[in-house]
Amino acid sequence: MTEITQLATDSWAGPCSAQDQATAIAALEDGNVLLLPHLDFPLRDTERELYFQSGGVEVKGKNISLNLADNSVRGSHADAAELGVLRDMMVRFATDSRALVHALLPGYAATIEQGRTSFRPVEVAGRPSSWRKDDTRLHVDSFPSSPTRGKRILRLFTNVNPHGQGRHWRLGERFEDVARRYLAALPNPLWGSSQVLAMLGITKGRRSDYDHFMLQLHDRMKADSAYQGSAGQRDFEFAPGCTWMVYTDQVPHAAMGGRFAFEQTFYLPVAGMQDPAKSPLRVLERLMERELA
Repeated sequence: MTEITQLATDSWAGPCSAQDQATAIAALEDGNVLLLPHLDFPLRDTERELYFQSGGVEVKGKNISLNLADNSVRGSHADAAELGVLRDMMVRFATDSRALVHALLPGYAATIEQGRTSFRPVEVAGRPSSWRKDDTRLHVDSFPSSPTRGKRILRLFTNVNPHGQGRHWRLGERFEDVARRYLAALPNPLWGSSQVLAMLGITKGRRSDYDHFMLQLHDRMKADSAYQGSAGQRDFEFAPGCTWMVYTDQVPHAAMGGRFAFEQTFYLPVAGMQDPAKSPLRVLERLMERELA
């Protein structure tokens, strides 16, 4: 079962003790959630007025995303002035997130890559969705259009809800247990399909066998209603003003409720881990007795 490891870290830029650094990496790579209950992301008055009042920001989908490559923001109907405030807020969160990872996880600094940043002002509970996109169902992360070819998906979240509402999650069993449950039923990829998907622009680069099986696992978990109800799991509520980190490609999770949160995605090559054998890639390769990426 997924555990919660807490640290007293209250600064995005550190310093962090060697003991805290070792505890953080061990917790994450073991498939647990690292909780920093005293690490808040302070908001400016203009941000609160624009995006955290009763009306809130109008969102096109379920979240607003920032692409750090060009600082472009997608998913908001904000006008130019409001968009500037939104962009500055999200860039600041991205900057703080990167500083925290470098301070708390220095062993990752040389190889970790920062992905998209998102702001999630929409209530999770009751949001209409297809079963495949329904994040209230236990799943491990795998992105259909963005193959990782084995890279880890490390995600950092902060609950900034101004009304005292927690972020309600379900956390599931160990990755290897989930893999053993479904592996025999996962079909092999069709010959040549990864090349065709890449040529048509459906995927950003070729999808490895690892990406194929992780997508299949993601879908099987979400589609299996019996599993959703019977799998070993625990409820946890992340309080406003706290930050947490988790390898979402490894930890079965479901977001059940809450609004007003930030999220930052990072990608880490398996070789950059302290113990690569604990990665989903190496676990699947061991169970299937073949190379997948």
